[in-house]
Amino acid sequence: MTFKPTKKDLEQLQALSLSPERVQQQIDHFKEGFPKSHLDAAATPDNNGIRCLSDKEITRYEKQYRTLGKDKKILKFVPASGAATRMFKDLYSFSSTYFGVAGNFGKEFPEVKTFLENIHSFAFFNDLKACMLKADLDIEDYLHRGDYSTVINFLLKEQYLGYGSLPKALLKFHRYGEVQRTPLEEHIVEGALYARNTDSTVNLHFTISPEHRAGFRKKIAEVKQYYESTFGIKLKITFSEQKHYTDIIAVDEQNIPVRDENGSLIFRPGGHGALIENLNEQRADLIFIKNIDNVVPDWMKHTTVIYKQVLAGMLLELREKVFDALHTLDNRPDKKALNKLVRFAKDELNIMVPEGCDAKTLHALLNRPMRICGMVKNLGEPGGGPFYTIDTKGRRSLQVVESAQVNHNDPQQEKIFQASTHFNPVDLVCSTKNYRGRYFDLRQFVDPQTGFISKKTKGALTVKSQELPGLWNGAMADWITLFVEVPVATFNPVKTVNDLLRKEHREG
Repeated sequence: MTFKPTKKDLEQLQALSLSPERVQQQIDHFKEGFPKSHLDAAATPDNNGIRCLSDKEITRYEKQYRTLGKDKKILKFVPASGAATRMFKDLYSFSSTYFGVAGNFGKEFPEVKTFLENIHSFAFFNDLKACMLKADLDIEDYLHRGDYSTVINFLLKEQYLGYGSLPKALLKFHRYGEVQRTPLEEHIVEGALYARNTDSTVNLHFTISPEHRAGFRKKIAEVKQYYESTFGIKLKITFSEQKHYTDIIAVDEQNIPVRDENGSLIFRPGGHGALIENLNEQRADLIFIKNIDNVVPDWMKHTTVIYKQVLAGMLLELREKVFDALHTLDNRPDKKALNKLVRFAKDELNIMVPEGCDAKTLHALLNRPMRICGMVKNLGEPGGGPFYTIDTKGRRSLQVVESAQVNHNDPQQEKIFQASTHFNPVDLVCSTKNYRGRYFDLRQFVDPQTGFISKKTKGALTVKSQELPGLWNGAMADWITLFVEVPVATFNPVKTVNDLLRKEHREG
C-alpha cells in the first residue's frame, strides 16, 4: 500500500516533524514485518559472554571508579514516562466487576484479596485514608463492611488520589517510619550515593510524558532542598519527552492507516527505543541508565551502589585502553603492535575481528559508543536476555534480545533461547564520547531492523502498532557491548502493586 497523504494529513505530519517518506517506511515495516534475530549462542559465563568478577576485581574496579571518575561529568538517565496503570490491572478488573459490598471474591481475584489484606502496609495508605476523610468517609469502616470497590476507586480515580493515572515515579513506594518516598526520590538518593560529581553535583535526567511534567516539577520543588542538605549535594534535574517525530502510525489488519472520529491519522509513541534521541542529547562522560521502578529502600541499596561503581570503574578503565588503542592506530602501528591491539579487541572487548584486519578496519571497530550491561541470573522473569547474534553481514556480537525477536518455531533457535542463563535488568553504564572528546551521534549505531509489531483491539477494529528498536537492544545494537553478572539483589522492579509487599520493598 502506498501512502497518499491528504492536505490535512500533510499539515498533521508537519506538526509532528514527520515526513510522508518516514510514514511510508513505517507502513512497509507493517507489511513486511521485522526479521527475527539470528541467535548464535546464549551468552553465558561458560563461553565468555558474561564476565563474573572476582572479589579482587570488584575491589579494583571500585577503586578505579573513584580514581578515573574524578573530574568526569556523571549523569543518571532514568526512563520514567510510563503511567502506573498496569500496576493496578487487577484492581481495575475488580472495581469494574463489583460495586458496593463484595462477597467471596478471593478465588476470582486473589491478587486483590492480597492487596486488601495488606493495605495498611503500603506507603500510600495514609494518603488514601486522608483522601477518603476529605469526602467524610472512614476507610476502616468501608474495609470492615467489605465495600472494597469504593476504597479502590478512591485510590485509582483521577479526581481522588489518582494513582491509576500518575507515573510510577510519583507514587509512594517505600516507608521510613513516618516518612514515605517515591521512586523519583529513591533515584535522587541513589545518585547521591554513586553518581556524585567531584563538585558534589548530582545530575539526573528523567524522560517523562508531557502531561506529567507539572507533577514532576512540583515534587522536586517539595523535596530538593531536603535531599541537598541531607546528602551535601547540589541537584541538577532535567527532563525530556519522547520526540513526536519518533511516533509510529497505527494501521488496521490490511495495513491501511487508522483515523480517529475527526479523520486525523492516529500515531502512537515509538516505545523505549525512541529514547535514543533523548539520550543522544545528553552531555556527560559517564551515563548510568536504570528503569524508574527498579529501586529499593536504603537498607537494600548497598549492593546496588557497589556494583554501579564496579561497572563504572570497569567501563572507565576499558575506555582508556580503547582511547590509547585508537591513538596508536592513528599513528600507523607496525604489524606486531596491530596484532596486539587485535588481541585486545577480541579478548577484552569481545569484538569479532575479521581475519587479516587492517588498522582502518580495527579503528572503526573500536571507535564506537561503549556500554557495560549488568546481567542477573534468570529466575523466570519475562523479558530480554544476553545472546551472541549474527547480523545480516555475518558479524557476531553480543546483544540483548527480547523473546518477541526470536523465531520460536525454529527448533535450533528455540534451543539457544532456552539455554539462556541470565536476564537483562536494564542496568547499564555508558560512554558516548569518542577518543577525541566529541560526542557520537548515537542514531548512527541503531539497527532499524530490530522492531516489534503488536495488535490491539479498538472497539470492533484490530489496530496494529509498532515499536522502535528497544533502547537497550536494537537502539544500541552497534555499540561496543560487554555483559557482567550482577547480584539478583540489584534487581527489584515493581510491575504490580503487590510487588511492594515483597521484603525487598519493606522497612528494614
